[in-house]
Amino acid sequence: MSLPTLPTLFEALYRGERHVGFGRPEPGTPQTLYRVPEGRLAEIFVTTDGSPGAVRAAVTEGAEEVTVTAGDPEVRLLPPLLPARSGAALLSGFMGTHKKKWGGASAPEGGEFEPPKWFFKGFGDWVRLPGETLNVPANPIALIEEPEVALVYVNDEDGNPHYAGYTFGNDLCDIGLHRKDPGYNPYCKLCDTALTPWLFLGEPPRTVTGRVTITRDGATAWEGSFDCGDDALYFRIRDMAAHLFSFPAVRRPGLVNYVLLGADEASFHDGFRIADGDRIAIDVKSHGVAFENPVAYVSPPPA
Repeated sequence: MSLPTLPTLFEALYRGERHVGFGRPEPGTPQTLYRVPEGRLAEIFVTTDGSPGAVRAAVTEGAEEVTVTAGDPEVRLLPPLLPARSGAALLSGFMGTHKKKWGGASAPEGGEFEPPKWFFKGFGDWVRLPGETLNVPANPIALIEEPEVALVYVNDEDGNPHYAGYTFGNDLCDIGLHRKDPGYNPYCKLCDTALTPWLFLGEPPRTVTGRVTITRDGATAWEGSFDCGDDALYFRIRDMAAHLFSFPAVRRPGLVNYVLLGADEASFHDGFRIADGDRIAIDVKSHGVAFENPVAYVSPPPA
């Protein structure tokens, strides 16, 4: 089955300077990069209509070009729109958003919006990329992988959010701690999260399907499918986003927001328990994106 051709871009450091590339070429094939100043791509999403054509034109006009080989070790990919300044991006998300957690129903139209629960995960520079280790506190009760859509927004100088596009991630967390006491949820979320570097331009996806494979000592220990597109959600994305951005704390000028939309049921619900050293591979089959990360239990420092 052929995949839809979706406009995609990424940011990377090449020889210490920030560049933008378009598409996702196969390893070993030529890739054109365009040198841009730090923050320029975020500015483009604020000053244009954000359409693929407008973004490409603004990035490429007058930019210095360099051709590299996809997979070149000198090219270091970055999370989408991640500012160089620490603390200038936030990672957060919504909980309990899937229809299957609401008996298969959709939120009723009209009336007062009752938002889902929200969590703060950390600063954007805490995000891990594919292949990097996801660290979790020592001795978690029960970890869960959460394949999710992550929306990317950048605020203008007046604090108005501008939607840039979406990517995919794994919001690893300690669901066992949450189930022990929902009040412990902020602790539950203090596990690393992975995001892919690919920014898909366009509206949030209606259908996102794929498969998770968890390997242990080189062998498959668990696998299962997931669905995290808009059609799988109880809440409408526009309502969740409007409610979140009604809070001034996330509308600070220049701030980048990564917003996770919630996950399907996963390995935990099947009785599986993620162990130290396991590798979690997420294959977003609907979009041709595959990534994996090892998990490490990190012991606290000695008293």
